[in-house]
Amino acid sequence: MHTSEPLSHFIDEYLEFLYENAPTAASGDGMHAHDDSLDDLSRAAIDAQGRELGGFARRLDRITARSLTAEEQLERRMLADHIRGRLYELEEVRPWERDPRHYADLLSTSLAGQALFEHAPVEERARRVVSKLRQTPRFLEAAAANVEDPPGIFIKTGAEMFDGVVTFIERDLPRAFRRLEDLHLLGDLADAATEATEAIGRYTGYLRGTQAPRSRATFRLGQERFDGRLRHREGIGLGAAALLPIAERELVRQQSRFCEVAARIDPRAEPADVWDQVRARHPEPGTLAQTVRGQLADLVSFIERNALVSVPDDRSLVVASTPGFPRWTQAGVWPPGPFESRTLSSCYYVTDVDSSWPAERREEHLRDLNFATLWSMSAHEAYPGHYLHFLHRRCLRSALRKSQLFAPVSFVGGWAHYAAHMVMDAGLARGDDAIELGQIVETLLRLARLVVGIRLHADDLSVEQGVRFFRDEAYLEEGGARREAERGTFDPDYGLYSVGRLMLLKLRGDLEAREGSAFSLKSFHDRLLGQGSVPLWLHRTLLLGDTGDDLLD
Repeated sequence: MHTSEPLSHFIDEYLEFLYENAPTAASGDGMHAHDDSLDDLSRAAIDAQGRELGGFARRLDRITARSLTAEEQLERRMLADHIRGRLYELEEVRPWERDPRHYADLLSTSLAGQALFEHAPVEERARRVVSKLRQTPRFLEAAAANVEDPPGIFIKTGAEMFDGVVTFIERDLPRAFRRLEDLHLLGDLADAATEATEAIGRYTGYLRGTQAPRSRATFRLGQERFDGRLRHREGIGLGAAALLPIAERELVRQQSRFCEVAARIDPRAEPADVWDQVRARHPEPGTLAQTVRGQLADLVSFIERNALVSVPDDRSLVVASTPGFPRWTQAGVWPPGPFESRTLSSCYYVTDVDSSWPAERREEHLRDLNFATLWSMSAHEAYPGHYLHFLHRRCLRSALRKSQLFAPVSFVGGWAHYAAHMVMDAGLARGDDAIELGQIVETLLRLARLVVGIRLHADDLSVEQGVRFFRDEAYLEEGGARREAERGTFDPDYGLYSVGRLMLLKLRGDLEAREGSAFSLKSFHDRLLGQGSVPLWLHRTLLLGDTGDDLLD
């Protein structure tokens, strides 16, 4: 008699396959067996990965539902979606063929994972970095062979990101390994760094000098692939046609709120002028990290005092200025992997001004990081957003629910966006209209990302029209509006934070309607985070027992 394969055995082997084929993601999970390797993106390796994913899909199909518990049956559906999602990305979206930025992102993240987190002795991590740097020329040869006709905007942003990787190698790696005393290893590190930066220079020269002038490809996914990514990667059946009117309706609602709060601050001024007044109050250059540290302490106290969500004790968050390679972001948390065997510090990076920037750009950057907006950013990135989510994930036992490889953007990003709203709703900004206005503008930004992202990829919106949309509808200045519109071309997921927040609000409302007076906000949040980083349909099913399909009103 045929015995069905245990799902736990399948999960273990599937995870090992993912870690072996994606060593950068494995390190990000806190699994270090493949830390001396860069991802193999040769065409042969990509084809082999597709075949193996197909084999895992067939194995999963042979695991019968009657051999599984009710929760395992749900996890089986989640696994099937994940395999389909990876195949869809590999075979239909094909970022390895379309986008040089895909390679810059992998290289920078792979190097940073060894430099930022002390998960091994400094000598061991330095040897791993030497190995990765030695592999960089071959890695870029694969990029040159695979990416034959990238869109012009991908060439521009990819080359800029590679420039950031060079800065990281030349400036930040020596700082990260300043305690290294082995002279032979230091020499190897310097030689490998030179070899890698020269290879990067050759590739960016090829991008700018050869590929850019002849680029004709479009950045657009098209509606079918846009919807396919939502369905396969996020478990969201609603496509662009259904999501766009929801986003536009919510944008109008938040713009109305913006006008109401602005009128409370100065009833005689135009709302946009009121926002300019708020933005003018910002930290001085060089003081952003210090400002954020003070906010984090206040946020933790507020969360605990108001019983909003549990805050684990074993936390260690370092606030610092952003290193070279991800400086296109204003702020972001870099946590170690959830499977790390010991507590390591997480990094909350805030991008301060660069002395090389023109004065106008420095001032615009600081206006974007004004005191009011920083409260929402810190709530989003740290407490109770991304960093608190990481602390809860680290406590989980299930590898499937703990691993970042299965975490959908709509839930991870949706939680952070929802969390920043939640503390404001609980009274953090009570009596301070400027902070509330800052939170509304952050919401407008993410809703504008959703609208622009959909229209860039599933419609015919141009980047220039996207710039105007961010400027007119979300109150961004020209530089910020352009960065956001350009990001939408290569990061269509950046609108999913808004989708996730709206889905979490619906889930909370439905659960509160069912539980009535027994409902507790803290209990809801703890149960939600205790279920792991799973798709929102699965959260609904686990909490409400429904089919998980009714994600939005």
